[in-house]
Amino acid sequence: MEKIAFLGLGHMGAPMARHLLDAGHPLTVWNRTPAKAAPLVERGAVLAGTPADAVRDADVVITMLATPDAVSEVADAIVPELRPGTYWAEMSTIGPDAVRQLAARLGDGVTLVDAPVMGSTDKAEAGELGILAGGDADRIEGVLAHLGTVTRTGAPGSGAALKLVVNTAVIGGVGLVAEAMALADALGLPEDVAKGALAEGPLGGAVARAFAQGVHFGSDLAVKDIALATETTELPAMEAVLGHFKQAAADPSLVHEDIARAVTRIRER
Repeated sequence: MEKIAFLGLGHMGAPMARHLLDAGHPLTVWNRTPAKAAPLVERGAVLAGTPADAVRDADVVITMLATPDAVSEVADAIVPELRPGTYWAEMSTIGPDAVRQLAARLGDGVTLVDAPVMGSTDKAEAGELGILAGGDADRIEGVLAHLGTVTRTGAPGSGAALKLVVNTAVIGGVGLVAEAMALADALGLPEDVAKGALAEGPLGGAVARAFAQGVHFGSDLAVKDIALATETTELPAMEAVLGHFKQAAADPSLVHEDIARAVTRIRER
């Protein structure tokens, strides 16, 4: 069984790491807040004091961090420690440019696979994520399969690119549902009637996500993902959606809350 180092134990990373541990892989974990690793340590994981310590003996390194800057900071620490033959699965949402920059920093014999995920915390808990794997993932596809269904997307960076496309559709759809409900409110329509009608139309999946409970995709992360998309090409509608979620992320009570909470704020504007 491959020795795995898992860095980043947030809402998504913690259940993902648990699935790898339950599958029998020797697991070393690191998190900026060490206390979050306690449940995994109780199940047999080893807690590393630094990212460098975590990866030193790993066959596979997995990073699941919040932002491109966080990934770059961790890369500063781990790149000198990665041995030839090591595979690094970068599963955060950081965009293809950042993935290419990481790949350019690696030494000979180290393989970077960009493998961001589709699905929220409920799918991470169930081990049913969609994993978009770009690059040479042959040797670690079995590891990634413990976390969900692996879709091979093509060349290095293609997984990260497709994740931006998917998240743009999801977040944009939620923003559009929120505005449609704001219009329904202004017209005096009962919420259940408007919500039911929208759910029966082409935005049905976005309606379900806009009112979802028990899942987590923070408004601050939505802002990060939309910004990555709108910096890539001209997306006027998504610029407007970005404005909605920037306002939500500026509210201390909403910044780390699921994007469904932002729907209420958009309707109240």
